[in-house]
Amino acid sequence: MKFLDIASLDPINTALVFETPECRVVGRIETYSCKLAGVDKKLYKHLESQWNSDLSESVSPDQNHSLHDIISPFGPMDQQSSRRMLFNLIATLNASYPDYDFSDVKPDQFTKHASVPMVCNYINNTLFSIGHTYIINNLALWKVIDEIIELDECSVYSFNPDNDSDPNAEDGAIWSFNFFFYNKKLKRILFFAVKCLSINAPLQDEEPLDNFSDSGSDVIGMSYEEYVMGDIEM
Repeated sequence: MKFLDIASLDPINTALVFETPECRVVGRIETYSCKLAGVDKKLYKHLESQWNSDLSESVSPDQNHSLHDIISPFGPMDQQSSRRMLFNLIATLNASYPDYDFSDVKPDQFTKHASVPMVCNYINNTLFSIGHTYIINNLALWKVIDEIIELDECSVYSFNPDNDSDPNAEDGAIWSFNFFFYNKKLKRILFFAVKCLSINAPLQDEEPLDNFSDSGSDVIGMSYEEYVMGDIEM
């Protein structure tokens, strides 16, 4: 996966690191090309060999670890296109969290969402609930994202890790989300990740203290109902 350095995301990523009186929020949006190169090719061949071996094994009725038995959001795992989509998300996680290895993540740890606008609205509501609509209203979050990934042409997935595979399972963690906006035509993934930590949680390396800023002044005069029921700006 090749990281795509897109300047229009810089002010949004800066604004996605902030604090409120109750919590610290650390978020980022990254874009990757799905074209394989170097290490990704080696990993893909390794995982394909592993997956094909699993699929070809005869599994006894009391076993349930085979890919045949997994409900996959990508389609039947005996199809190469389904396995390639799983690999794309694994490779994105590996690139975004370089200190972790997600090679053993299973298909059922991902969810495919039926509606892109519903995911956008979920993110909007989440940012609203922590008093940070500045990113949406002032920095034109969805207009910038749409120009990069063409939301109308996207499928959207989320990662639902267990404790062993969760890169955000740290002291003081309150909640987190990891969404993948995938455009097959562009062969591109936009990864939107945010975590919320207790205000007393220890700072991590990716959380420089001077990046945190107070927020909330931008919600004055806007009710929750007005905001949630409003149209998503593209």
